[in-house]
Amino acid sequence: MSAYEDFAGREIVPLREGPDPVNVPMIRHWAEAMGDRNPVYLDDAAARATGRPGIVAPASMTQAWTMRGYAATVEGSSAGAGARELNALLEKDGYTSVVATDSEFEFHRELVVGDRVSVREVVESISPEKATALGVGRFVTTVRTYTDQDGEVVAVQRWRLLRFRPKAPSTEKREPKAPRPRPAINRDNAFWFEAAREHRLVIQRCSGCATLRHPPGPCCPHCGSFEWDAAEASGRGHVYSFVVNHHPRHPAFEYPLIVAVVELDEGTRLITNLVGVAPEEVEIGMPVALEWLDADPDLTLPVFRPVAQEEQD
Repeated sequence: MSAYEDFAGREIVPLREGPDPVNVPMIRHWAEAMGDRNPVYLDDAAARATGRPGIVAPASMTQAWTMRGYAATVEGSSAGAGARELNALLEKDGYTSVVATDSEFEFHRELVVGDRVSVREVVESISPEKATALGVGRFVTTVRTYTDQDGEVVAVQRWRLLRFRPKAPSTEKREPKAPRPRPAINRDNAFWFEAAREHRLVIQRCSGCATLRHPPGPCCPHCGSFEWDAAEASGRGHVYSFVVNHHPRHPAFEYPLIVAVVELDEGTRLITNLVGVAPEEVEIGMPVALEWLDADPDLTLPVFRPVAQEEQD
């Protein structure tokens, strides 16, 4: 039996209580960030009308209640001896890079304001060494059990990481050798892609209340109307958030690849690529303007480039 097989069933994070109880301010921030308008998360009367005891937290927040924050994470003082031993073994064998691959949640009950959530983590399995596109590595699967202040299980999460030896970066600049992945086009969004082929950026607009929405959908989330038309966007906006993708690589793209959420002047947001700018030059709030990428005869997509403030005006 290998040293890795010995870890199956071992505790790597002992039971640890989250830093804060379930509370409304954190729920509000989460709901706003996710765009989740379910009233049971913030309206006590609406929650009680559904038979709940009061405001409940979104199930997807379960893990957030146990996160210790940046300073405590960097300090690493509360990591269990098992976690430190496992990390040392993985690093000794050269698996110095990490990427999360899976997260499966099973929810036992909703969390209410005042609950104190704790978590305990146990290794389920560590795979044999495998060759992946990122490099040779091992998949580490753990089970996190979340309990409340009474020790009752409220959720169970199966969490899988790939710990791998990173490949040496290529010094050659690769030209795209493959077509862009095809978007999932359906009856709700076909009009948007058809307009894009004509170099028109449009936004779905409710015919009932005139609310703009993106991505397209069959029903207005504001008034519930199924009637809609499309408004043409100005093509101006700003960077709302962004990430720089390095892996996994796809031959249709050049890397590093800047993926941004752009908030249009009209108020809706879309996921796009930034062009004409280096990753280190991108800033939140940076004004941008629309350009068109004719990826192939069947696919045209909007991309955005930075604009100077005077050009923006």
